[in-house]
Order: sequence, then C-alpha cells, then structure tokens
Amino acid sequence: MAANSRLTIAVHALAWLALAQRRGQDVLTSEQVAASVNTNAVIIRRSLGDVRRAGLVLVRHGAGAGWSLARAPEDITLLDVHDAVDARPTFGLHRTEPNLECPVGRGVRPALSEVYGRVEQAMRRELADTSIADVLRETLTT
Repeated sequence: MAANSRLTIAVHALAWLALAQRRGQDVLTSEQVAASVNTNAVIIRRSLGDVRRAGLVLVRHGAGAGWSLARAPEDITLLDVHDAVDARPTFGLHRTEPNLECPVGRGVRPALSEVYGRVEQAMRRELADTSIADVLRETLTT
C-alpha cells in the first residue's frame, strides 16, 4: 500500500510560499510552486484548493494571479495542514466485521482501536507543535 503524500506536498507548497513571502514575493503561481515540488501544476492547484478552503492560503485570479499565505507561517501548524488535506484517521479497522466467534476476531477491533487512538493523538500533538515557519527554518539549515 502506497503512502499518502498529500500532507507532504501541501507543507512543501506552504513552505515555498513562506520563503517567497520572506523574499518579498507575496504571490506565486501554481506553476512556480509545482516547479519546486517537481509535480504538475494541477496537483498543486488541487492541494492548495483544499488548503484554501481551510483558510490557510488565498488565491488571486486575473492579473497577478497566484497563491499567497493567509496567515503568518508561524501561525500555520502542520495539524492545520493535515486536517485541510486529509482529515481521515491515519489507521482504519477492517472494512467488514471480523468473525466474532473467533477469539481474535472478537477482540482485535477494541484492542486496536485503543492503540490507534493513542497513536492518532500523539501524532496530532506533534503536528500541532510544528509550524510552517519551523519546517522552513529546518529546511534552510539542511
């Protein structure tokens, strides 16, 4: 099963917008962002569209069209971005009910639900403690 890269693409795009803003360029086109991510501009528009609906970026149409941050990079957490691009739980249980006559089938869902809940909460705490500014700072030092 392939890993989901939606969060990574969105964070990359926001960090690039933050760096552009720091350099005095408040608006970047989808093509400019896509060049940094090394993907198609359609992927960037889709990703930033999700982020825009969450109020993290603004889009300008017409002359001078492009994307800009709606908040300071310090005020955008990775949890904000995560929730904007993929609010589904990280882990899922069986799509169908396991065999409840089996001792493992009967107990596996409750056991895993507890573990998955703790992992999800720990992940959300970590994402909430990291901002786009933190990612940009770390990116520029490596």
